[in-house]
Amino acid sequence: MAGVIQMTVRRSSRPSPPARLRDRSPALAASLLGGALAAGLGLASLTVLVMVLWISSPYPDSGPGGALHVAAALWLLAHGTELIRTDTLSGVPAPLGVPPLLLPALPVWLLHRAARDAADGYPRLPDGGGPPLVSARTAWAGVVLGYLAVAAPAALYAADGPLRPSWPWTAACLPLVATGAAGAGVWTAYGRPGAPLVRALGAIVPRRGLRHLLLGPDARPGVATRAAAHGLAVLLGGGTLLLAASLAWHGGALWDAFPQLSQGWSGRCAVLLLCAALLPNAAVWATAYALGPGFALGAGHLVTPLGSAPEPLLPPFPLLAAVPQPGAGTPLTWAAGAVPLAAGVLVGRVAGRAAAQAAGGGGEWSWRRTAGATVLAAGLCAAALAGLAALAGGPLGVAALARFGPVWWQVGSATLAWLGAVAVPTALAVRVRHGAGPRAPWARIGAPRDEDEAAPAGTAGRVRSWLSRNKDTERTTDTGPTMDTEWAMDTDWAMDWAMDTGWTKDTDWAVDTGGTKDTATTRDTESTKDTASTKDTASTKDTASTKDAGQTNDTGTTNDPGTTNDPGTPPSPAPGQSRAQAP
Repeated sequence: MAGVIQMTVRRSSRPSPPARLRDRSPALAASLLGGALAAGLGLASLTVLVMVLWISSPYPDSGPGGALHVAAALWLLAHGTELIRTDTLSGVPAPLGVPPLLLPALPVWLLHRAARDAADGYPRLPDGGGPPLVSARTAWAGVVLGYLAVAAPAALYAADGPLRPSWPWTAACLPLVATGAAGAGVWTAYGRPGAPLVRALGAIVPRRGLRHLLLGPDARPGVATRAAAHGLAVLLGGGTLLLAASLAWHGGALWDAFPQLSQGWSGRCAVLLLCAALLPNAAVWATAYALGPGFALGAGHLVTPLGSAPEPLLPPFPLLAAVPQPGAGTPLTWAAGAVPLAAGVLVGRVAGRAAAQAAGGGGEWSWRRTAGATVLAAGLCAAALAGLAALAGGPLGVAALARFGPVWWQVGSATLAWLGAVAVPTALAVRVRHGAGPRAPWARIGAPRDEDEAAPAGTAGRVRSWLSRNKDTERTTDTGPTMDTEWAMDTDWAMDWAMDTGWTKDTDWAVDTGGTKDTATTRDTESTKDTASTKDTASTKDTASTKDAGQTNDTGTTNDPGTTNDPGTPPSPAPGQSRAQAP
């Protein structure tokens, strides 16, 4: 009966297909609405901007319908779609394929947020509780379908305007951007788990060792990925610095370009906004310039550090003022090579330190594995920069304007060559430097005798330590002086105990031939003098006159039968008797 009840409970816990469909329908509807809303907000933002510029323009070329067509075309351009300009002087359609890299930030952010909110379903509680998350597939599919449902009519509407979208580019770029941004949003809503990344990478890269260089076992970026990210950041940052320095150097030509393009403030604002949207493109162009291949300002007009060809007749666009003057290169232009050099050093340093840490932890990082990880990092950085170069450039027309910007495969090859030549030796050198085990400390002369006693650093500390040891070893009880543990002697020796004059404190006995460890006699509590007497080991002389006791012979025995034959232990006084009165 218990088994029957258990089976009944299990069967009732699984909802039927109509019930699952009813539970999924609200989530799917919310996801569709979120995707459509994201597309509408992006399109409306660009429409408002274009309409404001059109209204403020003193000489509008077309009516509000033309402005709306331009807004829809710009929204498609933000997704990477190539546009075709039909109203040319020659009548030949001219492609417009240089998308501003800052423009896609708005649609990508809207898609990411819509997918994240669709997967959350409801706001989370502070302790992480609340309703369960919506299915990842449901949220992702709903947002993508809702977004494309608005993008398709917008593309059809823009096809009747002066800037028509290229249908092959539209069919490829719009779904790619929508699926990628929505997937990132759903992944963020689920807390960025690493298991999907590990599974996806495992399907692409079957080798475990190579896969761990890209993505660690804990789903964190691997050594090669981290090194490639550092190198890419240095390259792009260096290109941005080059661009800023060139714009500051040609500041006069930069400001003179604005009034030449437009007379009204609305036109100048439009040019300024276009320059701001194209700043990431210019940074990638400057990075390609530092790497060596440079960029093209039309077909057959290259700009490189080694020399720049005469540029074609171009409009006075402000960002073009930063282009170096035509002619052979100078040491100032050759100095741009410091950017990839610094990137290669950083990539090698990251890879080399990772290899040294792995070796210190018991891992096996040979020089081949270190070099392989560095080359892999250089390849990843080259692939990323080649992709950015492909997005940052494109055609602006036909004939002489068919090519603007860097060539992606040349940029990728130059990045791989620079980083491979600089990063690999750097990584091996860092591995050798940081991979050696800790050195054994050298034995110091005059170290403390006690193993648990640490000598202070510096000369003053060593002096204080020596004085402290002497003070501790000179304390005794009434039974006799405390002697050190070892006496090194080559010949017989003897000591004269001063009976009448009293024991002296701080009396150091130095043996010339044997050398003892801080051998010192201890002071008596009734002694009053600080006299140190040094005895020779071969023959001793009587330094104090004795009244009652006999003389000490060379063998260490005394004639007085009351003394002891032990040369190292003085006679013990009787109770109530001082050492000077001892027999």
